[in-house]
Amino acid sequence: MRRWNGWGDASTVVELPAQGAGFLAERLGPGRRLPEATLEQALAKVPASRLAAHPLYCIDPQERLLHARGQSLPDWLALREGELGVYPDAVAFPETAEQIRQLLALAEDRDLCLIPYGGGTSVAGHINPGWSERPVLTVSLARMSRLLELDEDSQLATFGPGASGPQVESQLRARGYTLGHFPQSWELSTLGGWVASRSSGQQSLRYGRIEQLFAGGTLETFAGPMPIATFPASAAGPDLREVVLGSEGRFGIISEVKVRVSRLPDDERFYGVFLPDWTQALQAVRTLAQARVPLSMLRLSNALETETQLALAGHPTQIAWLEKYLALRGAGPGKCLLTFGVTGNR
Repeated sequence: MRRWNGWGDASTVVELPAQGAGFLAERLGPGRRLPEATLEQALAKVPASRLAAHPLYCIDPQERLLHARGQSLPDWLALREGELGVYPDAVAFPETAEQIRQLLALAEDRDLCLIPYGGGTSVAGHINPGWSERPVLTVSLARMSRLLELDEDSQLATFGPGASGPQVESQLRARGYTLGHFPQSWELSTLGGWVASRSSGQQSLRYGRIEQLFAGGTLETFAGPMPIATFPASAAGPDLREVVLGSEGRFGIISEVKVRVSRLPDDERFYGVFLPDWTQALQAVRTLAQARVPLSMLRLSNALETETQLALAGHPTQIAWLEKYLALRGAGPGKCLLTFGVTGNR
């Protein structure tokens, strides 16, 4: 079950290692632990909905609480304290494009604010309802998560917009394919959300950003469905995909996503290299990028991020030996971590 006031599954608990707590206290100060509300205490603060019950949506207080915030630090702090401020008045769970169209018609008829909701991983406040005199209806696409079609000739896959990263990959891998899009929020974020937020993945060097992977689909608008055909590259007129990419739900709700997929690679390896300082690390990245070395991933962590990753990783004895080894090799306190991936087919 998903954690209601934080990240990931509630059954997975990762304790902060002692040396990690010490590292944070040394750099940020001792801090002050905020009071932590239980789910029951948080639910007691959810006000009554301004909407009457309706077959198309749910006004249950727990669903409204679970869809009131994203995953930014301010959101986490608000959730931990149980002080969310504003809640959607209802949450809808459409299962078809027709039901999305019914919700749009209802919103237009009753002057409702609609918030499309994918995986709830926004860190920019896109899914947080602001105070409004108009009732707020959040539309969760979680039940539209199936692989609808896989055209192996054109290597195009059609999904419901609510498919999370694991759901996308598991359904494709069962057929020998991958999308290859792995944003940091991959565990919980959704395909429709990737399109609406123009996201980038860890292996975009090989597979492309979402704008290269998004081939078409359907956008449900107040004026009716807007199909986006999967035309090949064309010099004739504007590309309607650009209307949807990065739109954050402003023009409508995505009901279907077509993406370009790839055959699963035969071999995939990832490496980490420590470099002595930022100047040398940056030059290494520049050289690799300009030489167009066919990597699937290329990521550089600066000295502070590298130090923090090691401190929070646990295994203090192993980390101590690693630090000694790196010091002997000339990579001291200012070292940076370069991570890269090699993916290919025989």
